[in-house]
Amino acid sequence: MRAQKKPVVIEYWKVTDLDIDDKVPAWICNAMADRVMNESRDGWNINTLEGKMHANIGDYIIQGVHGELYPCKPDIFKQTYDLLD
Repeated sequence: MRAQKKPVVIEYWKVTDLDIDDKVPAWICNAMADRVMNESRDGWNINTLEGKMHANIGDYIIQGVHGELYPCKPDIFKQTYDLLD
């Protein structure tokens, strides 16, 4: 048996550096308490439903359909999502 995922529109933010500026989407700013810089300063540790996960510079942080956050590597992101804008 086989199945295909339903199309779902997600919000995402690409970690380009360690600074927060005015280009950061509101949902990332609202999740500030859930996001702290990691000890080696090469990305962000974010709290996910599966526990704390790491997003390196270049990774994507995705907000799921229920508002949950999770990191995604660039190659997986490009294989899984088409950009809408």
